[in-house]
Parts: sequence; C-alpha cells; structure tokens
Amino acid sequence: METFDQNEVDQILSEFHLQEEDLHVLMCRMQAEMERGLHLETNEEASVKMLPTYVRSTPDGSEVGDFLALDLGGTNFRVMLVKVGEDLEGQWKVETKHKMYSIPVDAMTGTAEMLFDYIAECISDYLDQQNMKHKKLPLGFTFSFPVRHEDIDKGILLNWTKGFKASGAEGNNVVGLLRDAIKRRGDFEMDVVAMVNDTVATMISCYYEDHHCEVGLIVGTGCNACYMEEMSNVELVEGEEGRMCVNTEWGAFGDTGELEDFRLEYDRVVDEASLNPGQQLYEKMIGGKYMGELVRLVLIKMVNENLLFGGESSEKLKTRGAFETQFVSQIEADTSDFKQTLNILRTLGVQATIGDCHAVRLACESVSTRAAIMCSAGLAGILNRMRQSRREELLRITVGVDGSVYKLHPSFKDKFHATVLKLTSGCEITFIQSEEGSGRGAALISAVAYKMAVMIGH
Repeated sequence: METFDQNEVDQILSEFHLQEEDLHVLMCRMQAEMERGLHLETNEEASVKMLPTYVRSTPDGSEVGDFLALDLGGTNFRVMLVKVGEDLEGQWKVETKHKMYSIPVDAMTGTAEMLFDYIAECISDYLDQQNMKHKKLPLGFTFSFPVRHEDIDKGILLNWTKGFKASGAEGNNVVGLLRDAIKRRGDFEMDVVAMVNDTVATMISCYYEDHHCEVGLIVGTGCNACYMEEMSNVELVEGEEGRMCVNTEWGAFGDTGELEDFRLEYDRVVDEASLNPGQQLYEKMIGGKYMGELVRLVLIKMVNENLLFGGESSEKLKTRGAFETQFVSQIEADTSDFKQTLNILRTLGVQATIGDCHAVRLACESVSTRAAIMCSAGLAGILNRMRQSRREELLRITVGVDGSVYKLHPSFKDKFHATVLKLTSGCEITFIQSEEGSGRGAALISAVAYKMAVMIGH
C-alpha cells in the first residue's frame, strides 16, 4: 500500500476531535440556554427558544377514524391518509398510504402564496387518487420549522431554515396560510386540527411502541429535539399541572456566541455561504444539509497543503455543494478495496491513489464523528435535565429518533449512542427508530386534538 502523509493529515483533522471535558462544557451551555428559553424574562434573548407545542398528554389508543397528514420539512412534501382503529384481534393500529411530492425551487423561494398553493394542489391531487374529495377530513400538519404556538392549531412561523425563503410567511400563522390556500382552490374541504414539529410527531409515533418515549430527536437535513417538560417550568404557558412537550429548536444553539470556541474555519465558510448566516450554528455542525460541504472544504484544504491528489484539485471539487452528504456515508461504508470511493472521486473529476482514498475517508470520519458527538452532548443535556427536574434516581426513558443521517450513516448511530450513555449516569435509555414518524405522528396528534376538541365541544 502506498503511503500518504498520515501525520500531516492527522494534524489537519485533529481540530475535529473533541475531548470529554469539551462535551461537559457543551452540555452545560446547552442546559443554560434551555433554562433561559423557558423563562419569560430571558426567552427573548435565548438562542434555544424552547417553544411550547400545546401537546400535553400523550395519546392513549382510543382515537379512531380517518385522518389526513401532511409533512413539510425539507425539499419533499408528503401527504398521507391514516386510518386509525382496532384490527380484528382488537389490537390498536395505524395504516398509512402516502405519496411524495417534490417542492420546486421557485415555490421554496417565491412567495408564501405560491408555496401554499402548491401544497393545496398536491393535497387535491392526492384526494383525487384516493377518491376522498367528498369527505371533510381532520388534518394534522407536520411543519418542521421554528414556530411559536398560540394553540395546537395556531402557530406563527419565526423564521425559515433549511433553504426555504418563501416571502410573506415569517410572522404569519402557518395554519391560516394553509387554510387560505385550500379556500382559494375551493375543490375540497379540510378541518386543520393540529400542527406539530417533526420532532414532536416522531416522539408521539414512537410512544405507541413504547410508553416511556418522551423525547423526539431528528438528525437529518437539520437537527432538533423535543421532550416532555414539567408544566411548572414552562413559563410561556399558563398552568402548573402535568407536562407539555417543548420543541427546543436547539439547531439555533450557538447563535449568541456559545459555540465560538468550537467552530472551525470550515464551519465559518459554510455559515457565511448559507441562506441564513449567523443562524442555526449548532445544526450546521451536525445536519446532513451541511456535512458534505464541510468535508469538501477539508479536502480542498488538504489539496492546498499538497497532501491530496498530488496537490491538484478539479473544477467540480471546487464547486460549493458538489460533495454530497450521501458520499460521506458511502465512503465510510466502503471497507474493502475503495471501489466506491474511487468512483465518487472520479465523478468529482479527481484522479485518486489508494493513499488519497485513505485520507478522504479520514476526512469523512472526522466530520461525521464530530457531528455525532456534538449531537450527543445536546441530548445528554436534555436527559440529565429531565432526571433532575423529576427528582428520579434512575430515569427510564425512551428516545424516538428519525432522520437520514441517523438512519443511513454507517457509524453515526453507534458513536452517538455510546457518547450519550457516557454523559448520562442515572439514565436507562432506549433508542427507537421511528417508522413513518412524522406523518403518522401528525395524524395521531390530530386524532388526539380532534378528540379533545369534540370533548371540550369546540
């Protein structure tokens, strides 16, 4: 095997390695921001907004009927019909039929009307296919952007993330925008009963498999978490009894300086070139939207230092976004002969030796491992907080997880789990992967909201 300068490559990548004391620092800072986000007088300036979701109790399985669920959180939009009821053995079940629609760029970055008209058009198309146009169904909407809720079916979009920029939506009630678009079309009726974040939908859908599930986590395009907080700590909502699910919006952790000593030159370049510079800084160190680009910047640095590809880059490799996040997973999973890695590098226009392949894999591992470990410090912060505020010696807790990075990367999950366990003594943690999480969760929540509304006589 031909050698590459392991020492110099290691030196460049050593910046990505975090020590255990770093993780304790991150965890304490995350907890401090969460605390600030929960308090009325500090919420305004806290980077972690701790948004109340108005999801209070967890569903108990007595919800039945047909519900429509929408899921908007990235470049794809999903519509699904969910039939909630008992099967022949009396077992509670949820059936889904879904259809994906991809959102055209001009709808993502045009006006809010264009975006919501497109969404209404997709719903109309789907209802035609299901022959359900005539029925007025309760609808649950998974909307995975920072929203300040005033109730379970009313929430103001604070700011777009993940490449969305549709004008005229920020500061407005998202459910209202959807209702208006449905009204403009006029070819079907919908009863929008609940809007939730994908973290909340994931938590609820996993709750059905495991009643200890009181945390929802997404590690996909973006990164976020929610959990059940004591109502007495949720100052933004009246009432002391029981618990409410809080959407942390922790992707914005660092926006008021808490990550400055952890951010590298690559993080700064990614941030400056993004649609929302200075925002979502924690998410930009973890999420799939940014991981490939971070690796690309590291590779460029190695080429410039003459450690890679004989010091020769390519036009493609110099192009922002050319190194896709899926390449990171593929390269790290490429264990034997680097066939896959050589192919990927060829499509990027560079001639690579086996030594180059080793160096590229190390770069991928450094970026993805840092992401897993930073994410685990955040989750450990939440779990330790839950244990303390519940005054439990041993917290038995289940975390429902969804997202492409968590599900598809070959080693993210294992490194993430191991580090969370290391940082949370006194917690017995089970991780479950959500299947169809966000759509099914939204339908279940709309089922619960619908039942509550019927009971209260809304």
